[in-house]
Amino acid sequence: MTPTEILFLVGVAAAVIALAYLVLARSPHDNALVATAALAGFTLYSVITVAREGPVGFIANHNTTLWGVQVWYDLVIALTVALTFVAPRAKAAGMNVPLYVFATGLSGSIGLLAMVARLFWLERRAT
Repeated sequence: MTPTEILFLVGVAAAVIALAYLVLARSPHDNALVATAALAGFTLYSVITVAREGPVGFIANHNTTLWGVQVWYDLVIALTVALTFVAPRAKAAGMNVPLYVFATGLSGSIGLLAMVARLFWLERRAT
């Protein structure tokens, strides 16, 4: 098995665990620490990827095949839907929503995870 296949399977396992928690937990709660850990891990992986393959390496993945473009559309739609649900809560918590939306536009899930981690922390602190 190649290293990228192993990384893919690690991602699948993490997604299954996260989805199982959301579906099976009696009352899933917002956890700033979990969001921050996901942010740190994904940011580290992204920094390594950018260092090895360059800052625009993702473009070739998203514009050379129909599957690549489909995945690009899927990512854009998923981030837009996530921001649709997160932005009102972030605004109510006093966050600089345009800054986080801009960061999400530039970095995808890194910006979104930073926004969610900060939101969860602010909401927990307010209670």
